[in-house]
Amino acid sequence: MERIAYRIVRSDRKTTGIYINRAGEVEVRCPNNAPERDIRALVEQHRDWIEKHLAKAAALPEKLPPFTQEEIRQMADLALKVFPAKVDHFAALLGVTYGRITIRAQKSKWGSCSSRGNLNFNCVLMRAPEAVVDYIVVHELCHRKYMDHSAAFWAEVERLVPDYQAHKMWLKDHGEELIGRIG
Repeated sequence: MERIAYRIVRSDRKTTGIYINRAGEVEVRCPNNAPERDIRALVEQHRDWIEKHLAKAAALPEKLPPFTQEEIRQMADLALKVFPAKVDHFAALLGVTYGRITIRAQKSKWGSCSSRGNLNFNCVLMRAPEAVVDYIVVHELCHRKYMDHSAAFWAEVERLVPDYQAHKMWLKDHGEELIGRIG
């Protein structure tokens, strides 16, 4: 059996994760003190998942060119109009408050919610279906009630977006097409 090639990225993180990067290479992101043998064992344990995702990456059509600064600016301008209205609407339905709303072009996140209730959203979501945008807004606002991804958190998401799993799947299947275009 051929050995899987991978690159180790060590940092101050507490957990180990396997990722397929934008170049279609396997990265193992792990704590600074993670032993090599444990990393090798983890890669072997997840061989099927890695091979499946490497094949999927290889089968993708050639990537679209990066968004221009003008395209990002236009998406950000639109997002500054769209997100506040959606946040107001869903915050009222959830009975939560929030702080400021920030729009960014992020390479790894769709949105985030700080412990102070400040919300960040990725402007490239303006190229996603509206139902996906609604899901992200609800997801982040549910963190105003639950700062985790517990069963209670997901039940609250599902209460407002009953088909949220389809939107999560859309992001999993198509998200790289958007985020991968941020230069």
